[in-house]
Amino acid sequence: MNKKKLIGILKNEMIPAMGCTEPAAGALAGAKSREILGTADILKVEVFASRDMVKNAMGVGLPNCSLKGILAAVGLGIACGDTSKKLSILSSISEDQIRFAESLDSTLTLVRDVPPLYVKVRLESATSSAVATISGEHDRYAYLEKDGEVLLDLPLSVESQNAETSDRNTLSQLSLSDIVAFADKVTAKDVPFILEAVDVNMAIAKHSISGNYGLQVGKTMAGKVRAVPKSLDEAFRLGSSLAAAGSDARMSGCSMPVVINSGSGNQGITVTVPVKVVSDFLDKTENGLVKAVCVSELVGLVLTARKDRLSALCGAFTASIGTACAYCYLLGGRESEMDYCINSMVGNLTGIICDGAKNTCALKIYSCLEAAAMSVSLAFRGFYPGKESGIVGETSWDSIDSLSRITKEGMESTDKTILEIMIEKNC
Repeated sequence: MNKKKLIGILKNEMIPAMGCTEPAAGALAGAKSREILGTADILKVEVFASRDMVKNAMGVGLPNCSLKGILAAVGLGIACGDTSKKLSILSSISEDQIRFAESLDSTLTLVRDVPPLYVKVRLESATSSAVATISGEHDRYAYLEKDGEVLLDLPLSVESQNAETSDRNTLSQLSLSDIVAFADKVTAKDVPFILEAVDVNMAIAKHSISGNYGLQVGKTMAGKVRAVPKSLDEAFRLGSSLAAAGSDARMSGCSMPVVINSGSGNQGITVTVPVKVVSDFLDKTENGLVKAVCVSELVGLVLTARKDRLSALCGAFTASIGTACAYCYLLGGRESEMDYCINSMVGNLTGIICDGAKNTCALKIYSCLEAAAMSVSLAFRGFYPGKESGIVGETSWDSIDSLSRITKEGMESTDKTILEIMIEKNC
């Protein structure tokens, strides 16, 4: 366990984003292609995207406008994009820019045999052309071209570029013991960005409670518990409610930032907001909160490293496993209780599908976090499923290996069917 290395990974991963990160990646690719092309009038826009990119942009609200979809996101990036804003690229949009985005002659092509996170934008003017491809990570340029001249050409997969030294390789080799050992040693001074992330994500959650966003899952469920919980059970439910509220707002296009985990704002909310609520209830110190959030963040990142950032499996599920482990840490539990929690979660909710980013994400976040609280309650009583239970393994990491196989091998056709259904509904 290399403390400095893990701090660097957390800092690289925990970045702010405005709105859903898949449309933001599309907007960033559009802005980069415009930057390369220059100021010439655009005659044609071609967008090439993976199935999961299209799926995750189809139903989600975009910040500061009523547009939806990957073509709209790319168009807005072309119209207003400042690539230096990265995943907050849609933080400022004018009416003129919206009209310009809607006026573009754009086409979309689904691309096979590329990473799940992949979008390429090709622009043409009367005399020039430009290409920008983002692949592997939401803000990672893999290919850039102008007028046929290659400006950048990297492997589409991050792991193919530097397999042995990649963050994903480091994360996939971490054990629960490594994560707990890191949390034990880290302090708020080591990772000030952790507290900043908690504050940012709590802000959108509380804002949503006072507003009327999406299905109002968080606001509705928060109304059933006290604002200041009087029991651990109430703290768990309030944490689930506030996390769902953050998603309600974010999926509706709320123009407030979120600090992400595994490239996802919903996952970022899930591994921070409820941990803060339970930490406050337990009257933990600032350092205590930071240590617990490090556990939830790292477990979430490890689980993502063992599958793909985008897949047919709902990210709220894997993020909630991280939150369950953070709950254990706050309550004085160690690797054994976390191990029990992971097995319970895998035995409970494996197979919960990702059918794109949209307002029902808040439902899934709430349900997954309630399952996380249940797994913690069982763990501290010594109850958990063993290897005799379906896909559950002898250890939690064996269970995660099974989960990874199901995601990669078993749910590939599920993912195709999900997008087919979504496209048929929108034709």
